[in-house]
Amino acid sequence: MGRTNKLGYAAVIGMETYSRTHVDKRLYELLKIRASVINGCTFCVDMHITDGLKAGIPQRVLTAATAWEHAGELLTDRERAVLALTDAVTRLGENAVSDEVWERAAAFFDEGELGALVLAIATINVWNRIAISTRMTPPVDASHPIA
Repeated sequence: MGRTNKLGYAAVIGMETYSRTHVDKRLYELLKIRASVINGCTFCVDMHITDGLKAGIPQRVLTAATAWEHAGELLTDRERAVLALTDAVTRLGENAVSDEVWERAAAFFDEGELGALVLAIATINVWNRIAISTRMTPPVDASHPIA
């Protein structure tokens, strides 16, 4: 997409830049992993687990984001609130984001922070759709070994 639709790609990069600078790095990677799991985007799951590890986020915490409802003490209440919001915004449907999910997140974040989280969730959903539509797969080469 970057080569064929430069203006569209630049617009998504703008969303990404805003999100990356307004959401806590750990929460940012966790929500990106979770949305990517929901959407079935292996490319993005791999990228954000790799980025999370490079940022010093423990592997068990990154893995917990994939099935957060049963993660126990691996995640904080704040992280679980973000992941619940991620699920709701990613799945939307006719019920959208319930008051319960929104209030749970609002207990930890002010309106500006909530807005940044929603934009970050929307942005990874855009990336997931681009990656899946263009059949991107995780790289496997000298710079990206399997093990």
